[in-house]
Amino acid sequence: MELQEGALVLGIDVGTSSVKAVLVEPVSREVQHSHSRDTRAGLQGESGAQGKEQDVHQIIRALNDCLTALPRDRLRKVSRIGVSGQMHGVLFWRTNKGCQWINSENLRVFEPREVSRLVTWEDGRCTTDFLSSLPPPQSHLNVASGFGCATIFWYLKNRPDFLQQYDAAGTIQDYVVSMLCGLQKPLMSVQNAASWGYFHTRTKTWNMDILQEWGFPVPLLPTVLDAGSIAGKTSYDWCGIPQGAEVGVALGDFQCSVYSTLSESTDAVLNISTSAQLTYSMPEGFQPEDHPSPAEAVTYFPYFKDRYLAVAASLNGGNVFAAFVTMLAQWTAELDLETSDSNIYSRVISAALSVNDTHLSICPTLFGERHSPESRASVSDLTSADLSLGHVARALCRGIIENLHSMLPSQRLKESGIKRIIGSGSALARNPALKQEVERLFPFPIVYGKDVDSAVGAAMVMVDQ
Repeated sequence: MELQEGALVLGIDVGTSSVKAVLVEPVSREVQHSHSRDTRAGLQGESGAQGKEQDVHQIIRALNDCLTALPRDRLRKVSRIGVSGQMHGVLFWRTNKGCQWINSENLRVFEPREVSRLVTWEDGRCTTDFLSSLPPPQSHLNVASGFGCATIFWYLKNRPDFLQQYDAAGTIQDYVVSMLCGLQKPLMSVQNAASWGYFHTRTKTWNMDILQEWGFPVPLLPTVLDAGSIAGKTSYDWCGIPQGAEVGVALGDFQCSVYSTLSESTDAVLNISTSAQLTYSMPEGFQPEDHPSPAEAVTYFPYFKDRYLAVAASLNGGNVFAAFVTMLAQWTAELDLETSDSNIYSRVISAALSVNDTHLSICPTLFGERHSPESRASVSDLTSADLSLGHVARALCRGIIENLHSMLPSQRLKESGIKRIIGSGSALARNPALKQEVERLFPFPIVYGKDVDSAVGAAMVMVDQ
């Protein structure tokens, strides 16, 4: 359906550490306004040290704040909303009691009510032994810890009483869409359904027979729509956005980030933020195998219009560098030396840039990998000549890129017709040493500055409907 003249499209991304909102003018496809807010939603996991959970109240508070920071006269022109967010995770709520709409500073906003915590994609409660005890999925995608269906299976085995409190579930972005539209049953895009596991992307159906046989609470599974479909309309005015604005079914942040960036079929996108991904679009008509290859590092994510992205998705990116900085900060504190994390960060990067090469080798898989969950980080070839901060920082940057390159080598990119790499992501943008290692390993022209933006991608998807 055509957008009315003067209408704007709102794009929202509910990320792991922040939320972002953008207003896009659909004819020029230009971003007119944008705002982001850190969610600071992390909680101590109820399942122990491996648990990664977030406070949904904090996330929605940040989202409402983000919207109210945009110009009110522009929000009144919004007629369509695209929503993306962190994939794989799951939260639970009670139908018709998932939120309450309130007046706040003369604006209508919603607040969570009977909702659980969000168990995120980084959650590690599902051990290798636990995952191996689950039925094999009828899908080309493996099931890993942090995937929605695996988490539900964990609750089913360890805390079945917990699941009995709720009758609806989804990703955090599915929850947002459900609350905005007042849905009686959550809707989920093929992209997010695939990220939960036990979903067949070709038939676009859940593995109902398998799940029912294993006692899985299948009524919790959302109804699945194609990415780009309209989920409903806003049931109330929201932060100045008129009631009746169309809302798209929630999308995966990864697919939206690629949508905002990928313009040529011969381009690949390398994104290094918290984690790291290298991806390119598969040819039209490509279909993955029906069953997963457990040790295969490249997976195929559903994209748009029945196409797929080939993805090397590493769990180790900017988070590894951040962990190194945190370690140094802890050491300096233990030595009664005071300095800020930001100062350490900039000095570590400067030190890395001062060293062009090193014999030191660092395997950076601090957080394991989905295709190799038992992987651990290690340091090798250490000599007395490689003990400086510069050598260690250079080896760490090299290790992060070499790990991604091992998952999706240059030769495979060439064989797939890739001619250029678009480099993006916050960790890559702020670390020139990482860029040097990308350029050393990947023999392609590399373009920086065309940054991925899931919120912009979500808006553009709705512009193109």
